[in-house]
Amino acid sequence: MKFRLIINSAKHHFKWVEKQCGLSGAYLWALWEIRQFPGLRVTELSAAMAFHQSTVSNMVDRLAREKLIERKRSGKDQRVVTLFLTDAGKKLLRRAPKPARGILAETMHRLPQGFLVSFDRMLKRVLEEMRPSDRKSMKEPLADLLTK
Repeated sequence: MKFRLIINSAKHHFKWVEKQCGLSGAYLWALWEIRQFPGLRVTELSAAMAFHQSTVSNMVDRLAREKLIERKRSGKDQRVVTLFLTDAGKKLLRRAPKPARGILAETMHRLPQGFLVSFDRMLKRVLEEMRPSDRKSMKEPLADLLTK
């Protein structure tokens, strides 16, 4: 089945990335997003990666402990925490395998908007047939995420 091949290829790429740079593909993707958008907030990173916010918070904790990112508080509102790469994080990204956000995400970002809209409709139909019990885990449609 082609869908299984896509998923397994993405998993295989992330495992290969981890062997190459010592950091899992998801963590590398988080670093890439922070480099692309310095000052990103955890909620924004969560949305960009379509991961649950608690998962991203745990990732951010680990990246900060490993001194790959730093958290800064806003001058006006001390509750607002923004994320920046450290020199070590920048260095790791430079030597890490590409694409940093993974082959599936990178491929999806290159596809035409019309295809993504159709693909989203097809996946919605598949989900309707499956009747998943955890509907809260579904995020914004991929076509919407990629145009932001």
